Amino acid sequence: MTTREARGLAAADEEEQSIASYLQRNPDFFERHQAVLARLRLPHVRGGSTISLVERQIEVLREKLSALEGKLAELLRVARANDALSERLHRFTRRLLRAMPRDEALSRIEAGLREDFEAFQAVLVMIGEPSQAPATPRFVRTVPASDPNLKSFESLFATGKPRCGQARDSQREFLFGPEGPEMGSVALVPLGMKGSMGLLALGSADRERFHPAMSTEFLARLAELITEALSGSSP
Repeated sequence: MTTREARGLAAADEEEQSIASYLQRNPDFFERHQAVLARLRLPHVRGGSTISLVERQIEVLREKLSALEGKLAELLRVARANDALSERLHRFTRRLLRAMPRDEALSRIEAGLREDFEAFQAVLVMIGEPSQAPATPRFVRTVPASDPNLKSFESLFATGKPRCGQARDSQREFLFGPEGPEMGSVALVPLGMKGSMGLLALGSADRERFHPAMSTEFLARLAELITEALSGSSP
């Protein structure tokens, strides 16, 4: 390449940069010069024909949309695979819990809630006749099915699903004792089929910690693990 040719290329590049900068600074240029826009033709990327600027913009948008759709499809595929893996891991964990002694299971449940999930206000209410003093008396309470305090939880047991939000004063007092009035929000988690085993109560002074709009899927899985551990454990 000669010096003259190099200078010509540099000048052409500088001119292109100047045009591009001008169009960026004046986005309404083609609005003010619509005749130019109508006559402007661009080479088609897939052939020798030409297309209008608007058609080329539409093509670019379609290409971007196609790329985004591909990424979204890949994200959905990964999410479904992760969900399936999580479900298999959940089933596997449930199997591992079945042979654990009950006292050990209760101790581990209480420690896990406190240490792993920072659930420092947690109460496990078991329905039945107490056979012996629980290993974790502050965490576990066993009451007979005839206990009148259970009547206020009948709607919760009927759904069999966790519930988050506010609780009645009588419910908080029954569950958390003297600390009940301090509970700004609670999560109530039935255990067993429609609460046949009892319920897990989690409390927090923060009114937004357990709000009604939050997802309860995690709590439902937690209930399954606790139920499995206590159902399959030996006394």
